[in-house]
Amino acid sequence: MSNAMLNELQREAAITKGVLERVPEDKFAWKPHEKSMSAGQLAMHIATIPAGMCRLAVLDEFDVASANPNPPFPASREELLKALETSVAAASEYFGALTPEAGSATWRLTAQGREIVAMPRIEMLRSLLLNHWYHHRGQLSVYLRLLDVAVPVIYGRSADERPFG
Repeated sequence: MSNAMLNELQREAAITKGVLERVPEDKFAWKPHEKSMSAGQLAMHIATIPAGMCRLAVLDEFDVASANPNPPFPASREELLKALETSVAAASEYFGALTPEAGSATWRLTAQGREIVAMPRIEMLRSLLLNHWYHHRGQLSVYLRLLDVAVPVIYGRSADERPFG
């Protein structure tokens, strides 16, 4: 497995931790819309994406019909940050052990036996793990803004933090 993706995982984990640390515990149940996940559920989903997607990546095929669309609700920020730490450690171990052969092997997403997509496992990790992770982290940064919580630097600067002066 390329060191570039492992390095990216580690770098992005630190950024993700900074975002998760800002989610107020007393707002874990808050939702911006009735169809949205609560802030706590979204935060827990973000914390567990790396390990969860690696558990799927070891399979040759995953049927989306068996997915749980309702992430658990964290009891505390401590639980949330511990989940992230555990998840990133599991993903780092998986990334570090992934051989070029396993990375290039075809991985399939199906729905009740019908193929939705087939791609090399490494592309699945890029798309369904890393890009998925960033997407939800961006969602959570909007939740923070709506809750009037200072949004940390993700890339460059935020309206609340200017690391370059």
